[in-house]
Order: sequence, then structure tokens, then C-alpha cells
Amino acid sequence: MTERVSEAVWKGSLKDGKGSVKLGSGAYEGPYTFASRFESGMGTNPEELIGAAHAGCYSMAMSGALDKEGFKAEHIHTVAKVKLEMIEGKATITHIHLDTEANIPGISAEKFAQIAEDVKLTCPVSVALSHVPMSLTARLL
Repeated sequence: MTERVSEAVWKGSLKDGKGSVKLGSGAYEGPYTFASRFESGMGTNPEELIGAAHAGCYSMAMSGALDKEGFKAEHIHTVAKVKLEMIEGKATITHIHLDTEANIPGISAEKFAQIAEDVKLTCPVSVALSHVPMSLTARLL
């Protein structure tokens, strides 16, 4: 298949330093700091990028799973909330919540819920992050 490359540079101390992240595709390059990660500062952070990756992966995998079942999604929107907490003095991702809504003509609420839950467990990013507890809210529009 493919290998994707991203990079990051950090300069300075943890609290006073600053860094930048860059996607190999060139689609995004931006700053990150201690404040953008652990407080409310401007810039991105690794958890936000993980969330974007997870939301994108989930939405695409959901579309593929629906296709296999004979349904065509008109719209899938997923938000990933990645929770970072200090556990025993270590910054730890403690939970990921996926919140998805979709417009899928002809599907029952039960079938939609079953597919949504299956995809939560099987999309590649979910599999990569499987050690992190995950929850899902799925709404059929």
C-alpha cells in the first residue's frame, strides 16, 4: 500500500520552546507550543492531529462499509474528541470519543448502528489506537 510521512521540529525548552509540524503532502504546516498542547494557546498539537486523522479515517471507512452493504452515504460528518490528561505525572491520551452523523437513504437505524460500531473497531486509525478507550455516538439523519 502506501507510506505517509510527516515531520516535526522543536526548538528550545519544553515550556518556552516552540515547534512546527508539516504534512508530507504539503496540505498543512503549522506551529505548536506547550501552550497549544497543554493550555489554550494558538497553534495545533499532536492530539488535535490524531483527532483529525481518526475522524477522516472513520468517515471514509464508514462509507466503504456502507458500500459493501449496498448503501450509499450522501453525507458523513465525524468529530473526534481526543482527551489528554496527566496520569501519574505523565501526559496520557485517556479517551477518544467519535461523534458521527450521516445521511444514508434506505438504511434502518439498527443496521446503521451496527455498521457504525463495527467501523469504530476496524478503521485503521482505530486499530492503531486500540489501547485507548473509545466511545461512539452515531446519529442517522
